[in-house]
Amino acid sequence: MQSTFDRRRINGPEESFPPFFAEESRGSPPRNTSKARKGRTTSDIRPIFLQPGLISQANGSAYIETERTKIACSVYGPRQSKNTTYNEKGRLNVEVKFAPFSCERRRAPLRDAEDRSIAVAIQQALLSSIRLELFPKSSIDVFLIVIEADGIEGCVASGSIAASTALADAGIDMFGLVMSCSAAVVDSDIWIDPTQEESSTADGSIVLACMPALGTVTNVWQSGRMSPAQVIMCMEACETQCVNTHSVVAQALLNSAGTASI
Repeated sequence: MQSTFDRRRINGPEESFPPFFAEESRGSPPRNTSKARKGRTTSDIRPIFLQPGLISQANGSAYIETERTKIACSVYGPRQSKNTTYNEKGRLNVEVKFAPFSCERRRAPLRDAEDRSIAVAIQQALLSSIRLELFPKSSIDVFLIVIEADGIEGCVASGSIAASTALADAGIDMFGLVMSCSAAVVDSDIWIDPTQEESSTADGSIVLACMPALGTVTNVWQSGRMSPAQVIMCMEACETQCVNTHSVVAQALLNSAGTASI
């Protein structure tokens, strides 16, 4: 009797069960009240889980999770660039890919404009923090895979933190760790670290990246309609949260280094 098992394909399990989802309201959150957010106020960020050194095949890696935003980052290099002209400074390459199941609507495996815009924002946030003059004619490749996405602002902010952590895990010389945070203006109120549902009701949003150890801003990414005063208030609120996040990332790197030495 001929078997129906196809060895050329990855066969699924013999049994399958439907997934169970928590009941969540699909409507837009109410405005003008701090109770509009689930479990946090307008000035609170989502809990952060960060694990450096997760991918053993890479020179450096990190995994970050902020509730429904999950990103894995790997760093390769510095390695010699081939078929390129000589340059006294190294080159930083950032590539972002979304998993097909990362969004509510299944994404095509091909890269689109959203992938490139996120990659450019993360590259600009990291570029001034790396000592590229120490790596002539070399390239540092940063690959980010978005496992689950909860808003483009969250992907940029979490991706920047994961990439900076992975670069530090790889032992690449840096001026400082890059932290990032997002904020949105909802009916003249500032909401820190908005979700995709909250960003859809906002008038404008901003993502700030900085090096808290040096007190410098590396990149500001703004979208929507915001007044100059609102932009300044959002930047100040984001910078305060970046200082708090910096201690979390530094402690995670210390714990990872201590575990590796053992």
